[in-house]
Amino acid sequence: MPENAAQIDFTGLIRDGDLVVCGQATAEPVTLTEALVVQAVHLPRFRMLVGPLFSETFSACAPNVSFQSYGAIGNARRLARAGRLDVIPSNYSAFCADFAARRHRADVVLVQLAESDDGRLSASLSNDYVIDSARGARLVIAEINPDAPFTFGAEWPEDVPIHVRLAARRPPVELASTPLDDVSRRIAAHAASLIADGSTLQFGVGRIPDAILSSLSHARNLGIHSGLINDAVVDLIERGAVTNAEKGTDAGITVTNQVIGTQRLYRFVHQNRAVAVRPTACTHAQSVLARINRLVAINSALQVGLDGAVNSETLNGISIGAIGGQLDFVRGANASNGGRAIIALPATASEGTSRIIANVETVTTPRADVDAIVTEWGVAELRGCGLAERARRMIAIAAPEHRDALSAQLRGVAS
Repeated sequence: MPENAAQIDFTGLIRDGDLVVCGQATAEPVTLTEALVVQAVHLPRFRMLVGPLFSETFSACAPNVSFQSYGAIGNARRLARAGRLDVIPSNYSAFCADFAARRHRADVVLVQLAESDDGRLSASLSNDYVIDSARGARLVIAEINPDAPFTFGAEWPEDVPIHVRLAARRPPVELASTPLDDVSRRIAAHAASLIADGSTLQFGVGRIPDAILSSLSHARNLGIHSGLINDAVVDLIERGAVTNAEKGTDAGITVTNQVIGTQRLYRFVHQNRAVAVRPTACTHAQSVLARINRLVAINSALQVGLDGAVNSETLNGISIGAIGGQLDFVRGANASNGGRAIIALPATASEGTSRIIANVETVTTPRADVDAIVTEWGVAELRGCGLAERARRMIAIAAPEHRDALSAQLRGVAS
C-alpha cells in the first residue's frame, strides 16, 4: 500500500453504481486516486471517468471498477487493451460541454487544487470538465497540493462546494519530454517550413510536437493558444520566440486548457498572469479560434488515408488515441486568417508497416477538413486537391519501401 493511501476512507462515500470523476493528466489527484484504488476491492461497484493517464495509479484495479474516457491516451491505453475502457467518441470540447449541460452527471468528484496565500483556490493544471462535473455532484473531495501551481483563469468558483478537503502527500504528476530522434527532427524540419513568424501555435503531447517546437527557437513573435502547454513552451518564451504580440486577441498572454510537463513548467506558470488556463469554451471554441491570426494547428495521427482522411483513434479495432481537440483546432486553423492545419506523423509504424494507407479504419478528421500532411519524407499539401492528386501526393511522402504497394492499390481502385 502506498504510504498516503490510508489518508481517506472511502467506505460509505462511494455508493453502488456511482460515476466517480477525477482530474486528468497532470491534474490527477494522486493522493485520492491511489487511496481509492487500494480500497476499491472493499467498495461497491462503481464507474471511474478518466482522461489521459500519465501516472501508474490504475495499472492494477479491482474488477468491480469499470472505466470510461473520451479516449485512450497515455496509460489509459492499457485499460483499453485489457477491455476495461469504454470510450465515448466525442470531441474533447463537446465532452466538457456535456458536463456543463448535465448530459453527463458525476456522483463523486476527486480534484487536485492549488491554494494561494490569501486562501483562493485554483484548478491549477487543467481547466476541464471537473469544475462543471462538481457543480452537480453529490460529493466533491479536494486534495490541496502545495506543489501545484496557482494558475489564473482556472480559479475554483465560489459557488461550487467542496465537501471534503485534505492535504496532498505527493507532488503533481509530471510528464517529461521524450528524447528526440532522427525521424522526429526530419518531420519537424518539414513542418517548420509551414510556420511563419507571427504564427499562433496549437499542439499536443509527444515527441513530434516537441521536435517541431524545438525547431522554432529562432522564430519571431510566435503566439500560443493551445489545448495544452509543456516545457518546450518555456524554452520558446525564454528565448524570445514567443511574445504573443500578433495573435489578434489576448495580446501578451499564453492561453491553454492544460499544463502538462515538469516542475520547471509548473514553477513558470505559478501566479504568472502572462499564462491563462481557460476552459474549452475559450480554448477550443470556433468563434475564438477564427479570430486568431495565423493559427497553426499541429496534430498527430495513427494513420492517414490516400484521400487525406485522418485516423487518430484506433488500430485493429482497439482504442489507442482520441478525437481530442484535433477536429476543433483543424477547423479553427482553416478559419483563421493565414492559418494552417498540420497533421504530422512518422511514415512507418514501429513494426515497419506503412502509416500511409489506402483507407483508414476510423475517421477522426474528415478528408474535407485536411490541409497539410507531414512525414519525414516531406509535405503533402492537400487543400483543394482532387482525390487522384491527393493520392499521388500522399504516396510521395510515404516511406520509399511502401510506395510501390500503395501505387498498386491506387491503380486497383482506379480500374
